Amino acid sequence: YRQLHTKETRLSKFNQTERKAMLGSYTKVLFVRDPFHRLIAKFLQGMGISPSFSSFVQEVLDSGMHHGSLAWKPLVSLCRPCLIQYDYVVMFGFLRQELGHLLHRAGLPAGSLLPELTDSQVQWTYRWLSEQMFSELSAQQKKQLSRFYRWDLAAFPFSSSFLSE
Repeated sequence: YRQLHTKETRLSKFNQTERKAMLGSYTKVLFVRDPFHRLIAKFLQGMGISPSFSSFVQEVLDSGMHHGSLAWKPLVSLCRPCLIQYDYVVMFGFLRQELGHLLHRAGLPAGSLLPELTDSQVQWTYRWLSEQMFSELSAQQKKQLSRFYRWDLAAFPFSSSFLSE
Protein backbone atom coordinates (compact mmCIF):
# COMPACT_ATOMS: atom_id res chain seq x y z
CA TYR A 1 0.00 0.00 0.00
CA ARG A 2 1.35 3.41 -0.97
CA GLN A 3 1.27 4.97 2.50
CA LEU A 4 3.35 2.27 4.15
CA HIS A 5 6.39 4.41 3.59
CA THR A 6 5.05 7.24 5.75
CA LYS A 7 6.20 7.75 9.32
CA GLU A 8 2.73 6.91 10.69
CA THR A 9 2.64 3.27 11.64
CA ARG A 10 -0.45 3.03 13.84
CA LEU A 11 -3.61 2.04 12.03
CA SER A 12 -5.59 4.58 14.03
CA LYS A 13 -3.66 7.41 12.35
CA PHE A 14 -5.28 6.66 8.99
CA ASN A 15 -8.82 7.54 7.97
CA GLN A 16 -11.42 4.81 7.44
CA THR A 17 -10.95 4.64 3.65
CA GLU A 18 -7.16 4.31 3.97
CA ARG A 19 -7.53 1.68 6.70
CA LYS A 20 -9.89 -0.37 4.57
CA ALA A 21 -7.54 -0.20 1.57
CA MET A 22 -4.50 -1.15 3.65
CA LEU A 23 -6.20 -4.01 5.48
CA GLY A 24 -7.59 -5.31 2.20
CA SER A 25 -4.10 -5.58 0.75
CA TYR A 26 -2.75 -7.87 3.49
CA THR A 27 -3.34 -11.38 4.74
CA LYS A 28 -4.29 -10.79 8.35
CA VAL A 29 -3.30 -13.42 10.91
CA LEU A 30 -4.24 -13.21 14.57
CA PHE A 31 -2.48 -15.38 17.16
CA VAL A 32 -4.60 -16.00 20.26
CA ARG A 33 -4.00 -17.70 23.57
CA ASP A 34 -6.27 -18.65 26.43
CA PRO A 35 -6.32 -15.59 28.72
CA PHE A 36 -5.69 -17.72 31.80
CA HIS A 37 -2.61 -19.23 30.13
CA ARG A 38 -1.42 -15.70 29.30
CA LEU A 39 -1.71 -14.79 32.99
CA ILE A 40 0.21 -17.89 34.05
CA ALA A 41 2.99 -17.17 31.52
CA LYS A 42 3.29 -13.55 32.65
CA PHE A 43 3.39 -14.60 36.31
CA LEU A 44 6.12 -17.17 35.61
CA GLN A 45 8.16 -14.63 33.61
CA GLY A 46 8.07 -12.18 36.51
CA MET A 47 8.62 -14.60 39.40
CA GLY A 48 9.59 -12.68 42.50
CA ILE A 49 7.55 -9.58 41.75
CA SER A 50 4.36 -11.01 43.22
CA PRO A 51 4.71 -13.44 46.13
CA SER A 52 1.89 -15.69 44.86
CA PHE A 53 -0.24 -16.24 41.80
CA SER A 54 -3.29 -15.13 43.77
CA SER A 55 -1.68 -11.78 44.64
CA PHE A 56 -0.56 -11.36 41.02
CA VAL A 57 -4.14 -11.95 39.82
CA GLN A 58 -5.39 -9.41 42.33
CA GLU A 59 -2.91 -6.85 40.94
CA VAL A 60 -4.20 -7.56 37.44
CA LEU A 61 -7.80 -7.16 38.54
CA ASP A 62 -7.01 -3.98 40.48
CA SER A 63 -5.21 -2.44 37.49
CA GLY A 64 -8.28 -2.98 35.32
CA MET A 65 -8.66 -2.47 31.59
CA HIS A 66 -7.19 1.01 31.33
CA HIS A 67 -4.09 0.76 33.50
CA GLY A 68 -3.09 -2.84 32.93
CA SER A 69 -0.18 -4.25 31.00
CA LEU A 70 -0.56 -5.32 27.39
CA ALA A 71 0.55 -8.77 28.56
CA TRP A 72 -2.78 -9.40 30.27
CA LYS A 73 -5.28 -7.03 28.69
CA PRO A 74 -8.15 -8.81 26.98
CA LEU A 75 -7.30 -9.66 23.37
CA VAL A 76 -10.44 -8.05 21.99
CA SER A 77 -9.25 -4.70 23.34
CA LEU A 78 -5.90 -5.11 21.58
CA CYS A 79 -6.68 -6.67 18.20
CA ARG A 80 -10.24 -5.50 17.51
CA PRO A 81 -11.58 -8.74 15.97
CA CYS A 82 -14.99 -7.12 15.47
CA LEU A 83 -13.51 -4.30 13.38
CA ILE A 84 -10.80 -6.16 11.49
CA GLN A 85 -11.72 -9.22 9.49
CA TYR A 86 -8.79 -11.54 10.10
CA ASP A 87 -8.06 -14.14 7.44
CA TYR A 88 -6.71 -16.63 9.98
CA VAL A 89 -6.95 -17.03 13.74
CA VAL A 90 -4.19 -19.26 15.07
CA MET A 91 -4.67 -20.78 18.51
CA PHE A 92 -1.72 -21.32 20.84
CA GLY A 93 -1.47 -25.03 21.42
CA PHE A 94 -2.22 -25.86 17.78
CA LEU A 95 0.66 -23.88 16.26
CA ARG A 96 2.32 -26.69 14.33
CA GLN A 97 -0.88 -27.75 12.61
CA GLU A 98 -2.13 -24.23 11.91
CA LEU A 99 1.21 -22.75 10.85
CA GLY A 100 1.71 -25.68 8.49
CA HIS A 101 -1.65 -24.88 6.92
CA LEU A 102 -0.76 -21.17 6.61
CA LEU A 103 2.59 -21.89 4.97
CA HIS A 104 0.93 -24.33 2.56
CA ARG A 105 -1.70 -21.68 1.64
CA ALA A 106 1.11 -19.17 1.04
CA GLY A 107 2.83 -21.65 -1.30
CA LEU A 108 5.81 -22.16 1.00
CA PRO A 109 7.38 -25.51 1.99
CA ALA A 110 5.80 -25.97 5.41
CA GLY A 111 8.04 -28.74 6.74
CA SER A 112 11.37 -27.00 6.36
CA LEU A 113 10.29 -23.64 7.80
CA LEU A 114 8.49 -24.76 10.94
CA PRO A 115 10.38 -24.91 14.22
CA GLU A 116 10.02 -28.05 16.31
CA LEU A 117 6.76 -27.56 18.17
CA THR A 118 5.41 -30.06 20.67
CA ASP A 119 1.85 -28.83 20.97
CA SER A 120 0.52 -31.83 22.90
CA GLN A 121 3.19 -31.42 25.61
CA VAL A 122 2.47 -27.68 25.82
CA GLN A 123 -1.26 -28.34 26.17
CA TRP A 124 -0.71 -30.97 28.86
CA THR A 125 1.69 -28.70 30.80
CA TYR A 126 -0.68 -25.73 30.68
CA ARG A 127 -3.61 -27.91 31.72
CA TRP A 128 -1.63 -29.07 34.76
CA LEU A 129 -0.42 -25.53 35.56
CA SER A 130 -3.93 -24.15 35.15
CA GLU A 131 -5.30 -26.66 37.66
CA GLN A 132 -2.62 -25.76 40.19
CA MET A 133 -2.88 -21.99 39.74
CA PHE A 134 -6.68 -21.93 39.55
CA SER A 135 -6.92 -23.76 42.88
CA GLU A 136 -4.97 -20.89 44.52
CA LEU A 137 -7.63 -18.33 43.60
CA SER A 138 -10.61 -17.35 45.71
CA ALA A 139 -14.11 -17.85 44.33
CA GLN A 140 -14.41 -14.08 43.96
CA GLN A 141 -11.15 -13.82 41.98
CA LYS A 142 -12.32 -16.62 39.67
CA LYS A 143 -15.59 -14.80 39.06
CA GLN A 144 -13.82 -11.46 38.50
CA LEU A 145 -11.36 -13.01 36.04
CA SER A 146 -14.17 -14.62 34.08
CA ARG A 147 -15.87 -11.23 33.88
CA PHE A 148 -12.62 -9.42 33.00
CA TYR A 149 -12.03 -11.78 30.05
CA ARG A 150 -15.68 -12.34 29.11
CA TRP A 151 -15.31 -10.81 25.62
CA ASP A 152 -12.22 -12.92 24.83
CA LEU A 153 -14.11 -16.02 25.98
CA ALA A 154 -17.06 -15.04 23.77
CA ALA A 155 -14.96 -14.11 20.71
CA PHE A 156 -12.60 -17.09 20.60
CA PRO A 157 -13.14 -20.83 21.12
CA PHE A 158 -11.41 -21.27 24.50
CA SER A 159 -13.84 -24.01 25.46
CA SER A 160 -11.40 -25.72 27.83
CA SER A 161 -10.39 -22.51 29.60
CA PHE A 162 -10.73 -22.59 33.37
CA LEU A 163 -12.27 -19.12 33.10
CA SER A 164 -15.19 -20.39 31.02
CA GLU A 165 -16.12 -23.13 33.49
